[in-house]
Amino acid sequence: MIEAELKARVRTPEAVKQLLDQRAEARVEVYRDTYYDRPDGSLEKADQELRVRTVLGASSARTVLTFKEASVDEDSGSKPEYETAVADAEAAHAILLGLGHVEVIAFEKQCRNYDFEARGRRMLATLVRVPELDGTFLEVETLVEESELSAALGDIGSVISELGVDLEDLTRETYTDAVAARRA
Repeated sequence: MIEAELKARVRTPEAVKQLLDQRAEARVEVYRDTYYDRPDGSLEKADQELRVRTVLGASSARTVLTFKEASVDEDSGSKPEYETAVADAEAAHAILLGLGHVEVIAFEKQCRNYDFEARGRRMLATLVRVPELDGTFLEVETLVEESELSAALGDIGSVISELGVDLEDLTRETYTDAVAARRA
């Protein structure tokens, strides 16, 4: 499956939050993300990602291991994504290190997640703050077959517009690159 996703900088976070609150109940979570690569950087060079994410909710925690293949859409950066639950976060980190991967970067994302249906698709909208970065971001995504990608991205763009976010504020900059630049 392809994670069809668009991300934008948000100029009016409170207004977007209010519109999202009308669509669904918010799930407030903190993501602790650790990205890995091979020592030669070959995953990054191939536009691939390997991540362990621990999600901390109000009353629960879960960890997922994610691998993302190279982008299949240049404009959005949408990628095929494979994700699975992990029972023991520390074991997942140890396995990746034991297999010769190296930690590239780790950071935290503060998220308000909204699950809803729009245009016949299950969508996830997330308002994101990364403490190390300025501003708030909006991510809207849905999982689709590659043949549906263009239509799905159009639907996502429409939802973003309905939330009062200008499509001129779309960005392909990754959090990993932005955090790394801030730390440099």
